Amino acid sequence: MNVILLITALLAIPAGFLIIMGDETDPLQEAQRFMRKNAKNSGDRTQLRSRLEELGRGSEGEYVDFRIRQFGFCASSLALSFTLFLMLTHNPLLALFSAVFLSVLVYVLLDRELTKNIKKRRELIESEFPAVVEMLTLAIAAGETPMSAMLRIAESADGQLAKEFQIVVAGVRSGLPLNETLDAMGRRVKSVMIRRFVDALVTATLRGAPLVEVLSRHAIEARGNQRNRVMGAAGKAEIAMMIPVVFLILPISILFALWPSLANLNMFAS
Repeated sequence: MNVILLITALLAIPAGFLIIMGDETDPLQEAQRFMRKNAKNSGDRTQLRSRLEELGRGSEGEYVDFRIRQFGFCASSLALSFTLFLMLTHNPLLALFSAVFLSVLVYVLLDRELTKNIKKRRELIESEFPAVVEMLTLAIAAGETPMSAMLRIAESADGQLAKEFQIVVAGVRSGLPLNETLDAMGRRVKSVMIRRFVDALVTATLRGAPLVEVLSRHAIEARGNQRNRVMGAAGKAEIAMMIPVVFLILPISILFALWPSLANLNMFAS
């Protein structure tokens, strides 16, 4: 009986707010405005803005949308799990503890999903880097400027690094110097390989060093890093393939080999 009264009270709270607000205001718009205001003013202890910026979603609206999605999933899981556990256990404290634990788990899972997407995009950029550097080297060796070569790659290539070049080209067209836009790309893409490439390109541009030699050296180094990364992934896959062999196929093979002997020994013992 107490559980039914508590659930009724929880459902009556939003109904009371709707009655107080009246018919002149739209409750959905008010709720959306309240959520956007609080999401915009929320603290950024996990560096969410910089992480979204690395994904190419660094605008304020996308930050607010992600916060609303994060807080909305947590609040929904808190309310639903609290009601469910309260109906099952009839213990408010246990239901509250379980609901809070589940909402925190949802928050952590959403944050890990974002981290996973960032890592995946970073790996895609690093895998595209050798081919893009070779294209940039050929274009500059043919007589094009670094800006025109990046513009050609941004328009012709299809990938995450080409999108970063599109952001660089858009920044230069808006009036920013090329070295500043390249440095912003190096800070946005948190990859050691891209950071070294950007530093070398900015230094060669400012000091008038031959770009073809710098880019050729980075292309060779990028191919070597890609080969090492592929070999490392192959080694991990080989270890992963040994797990079912050792723990599944090998015990079954040993069992089939020893079963006739064990059966004969049991027959003789009986």
